[in-house]
Order: sequence, then C-alpha cells, then structure tokens
Amino acid sequence: QVQLVESGGGLVQPGGSLRLSCVVSGATLGRYTIGWFRQAPGKEREGVSCSSRLGTTTYYPDSVKGRFTISRDNAKNTVYLQILSLNTEDTAVYYCARRDSWGCSSRTSEYNGWGQGTQVTVSS
Repeated sequence: QVQLVESGGGLVQPGGSLRLSCVVSGATLGRYTIGWFRQAPGKEREGVSCSSRLGTTTYYPDSVKGRFTISRDNAKNTVYLQILSLNTEDTAVYYCARRDSWGCSSRTSEYNGWGQGTQVTVSS
C-alpha cells in the first residue's frame, strides 16, 4: 500500500521559512508525479506546486512564485517544499498527493493518493 506522510509544519512568524517534507512509502517515488496543495479554513483546497515524473516543476498561484521551491530526492523517496517569506495568507494545512501520470495538474480530482496533511500557521 502506497502511503504519503507530510511533516515540517509548525508555527512561524511572518517573514520566516519552513521546509515541508513528503515521504512516499510502499512504492518508488520515481513512479509518481507529486503535487503540494493547501487548504485554509473555509476555503477550497488549492494546488501550490508540483514535481512531475519528467523532472519538471510547476507553481500555480502567483502568490507563491518566487517564494516556494519544490524538489525531490528519489533516493530518499521524499519531495520537499521550501517556503520563504511566509505571510499570514500562507496559513493552511499543506498536503502532498500523488498521481500516476507523467505531468502535473492543479486539480485535486486528478490525484489518487493523499497524505494526512501538516499544519502551517503564520502568526506573530
């Protein structure tokens, strides 16, 4: 059974940084495209970044471009999301998800396996 486990969230002051991790177990990471999503209270889950099986990376909302960096270490079966210059609008539960396709997508319906999420709270 393929499982995804996120970690690295926490309480951070505005302007701070975090690195989130998504560890894939039960299968080889290289088989999957991995997306990072977030869901703020009262809002829909939105895609923020993706690392494809092809080795490409994608960032979706303009608000994260230049501040979020996704990377993967296939040897460690882990995908990372580095977040810089955190602000209160980044407060959300962050999820990683897998899809079997070669390319990225920002649609939650196109991912067939999800982690439990890790909470990121940005507050002074």
